[in-house]
Amino acid sequence: MELIYKPELPKENRPIYIIGAGGIVRDAHLPAYKKAGFNVAGITNRTKQRAIDVAETFNIPNVYDSVQDMIADAPENAVFDLTLMPNQFVATLELLPDEAAVLIQKPMGDYYEQTLEILEVCRRKKLKAAINCQMRFAPYIMAAKYLIENGFIGELYDFEVRLSIYTPWEYFPNVVNHPRLEIQQHSIHYIDLIRSFLGNPKKVYSKTLKNPAKTMSSTRTTTIMDYSDSMRAIINTNHDHNFGEKNQESFVKWEGTKGAIKARIGLLLDYPNGKPDLFQYCIIKEGEAPKWEEVDLEGSWFPDAFVGTMASLMRYVEGTSDVLHTSVEDVVHSMAIVEAAYDSNNDGGVTPIYNI
Repeated sequence: MELIYKPELPKENRPIYIIGAGGIVRDAHLPAYKKAGFNVAGITNRTKQRAIDVAETFNIPNVYDSVQDMIADAPENAVFDLTLMPNQFVATLELLPDEAAVLIQKPMGDYYEQTLEILEVCRRKKLKAAINCQMRFAPYIMAAKYLIENGFIGELYDFEVRLSIYTPWEYFPNVVNHPRLEIQQHSIHYIDLIRSFLGNPKKVYSKTLKNPAKTMSSTRTTTIMDYSDSMRAIINTNHDHNFGEKNQESFVKWEGTKGAIKARIGLLLDYPNGKPDLFQYCIIKEGEAPKWEEVDLEGSWFPDAFVGTMASLMRYVEGTSDVLHTSVEDVVHSMAIVEAAYDSNNDGGVTPIYNI
């Protein structure tokens, strides 16, 4: 079976201007854009030397002293790539020209109040704004979506994300001390992913937990997204499984009435080295024993999925697509679910009545 899993590229190769030169830019944005043949025209960063170093590595022709200087030099068809921390989004978005195209790094705010501020400025300035929820465009996610949307596994009734891994949080100094670490910074990927398949849930149940030996706010979470009596949508994350690779797990799994799909998220195993991804599907055939097929897919979550979010924005702006898949208007719902997950965690469950 031929699977369609690569994002469609825009017809017009608009110039990209990057605001921020952190690790995510070096490790994901720029390698992805280079792979896709996108035109990165300029970059700026609060510490200019960092921008200079990145520009030299990736042959970016222009390094600017400030966001204001970049905007003054950018042509009308520019696409801005905002890779700062969430508390800098609103002030930076205010500087952009009205109706500009901008891709904003996830998450869409540190708190829901901040999310709504970001949404407000995007609406007021009529920005063509998308959030970089790039996991939707990972090759194995796109391949799964192709199979599901074309009915190969029947009616979807089970969606599971499971991680039992060791995450070296020291690789993420900007978020390691965040008071909302696991859900806000990591499980948001899976919350947004499930929404992209199933839409908004009716309710959310969640518990996020600390490790007693660490100072971080949370490193393990279980979240249930409630859709119906037949649909199970669950996220189980454990970033503390530091007992060797043998029993580590990192996968997304879909089950339907006619088959199932399982994708190994290789990136998260032995991070930052990673392991190969693995994409498998099983389609039930009457009179035959279930058989799993493995398919080699080109690319991975990092950096290839970052092509998808930028391509989606460019195609929407040029008019070859009428859907902006990770628009601020859509991702605000993912952030509402994140907020509901924290409310669920704080409010607790139902206390059993033991004295009967």
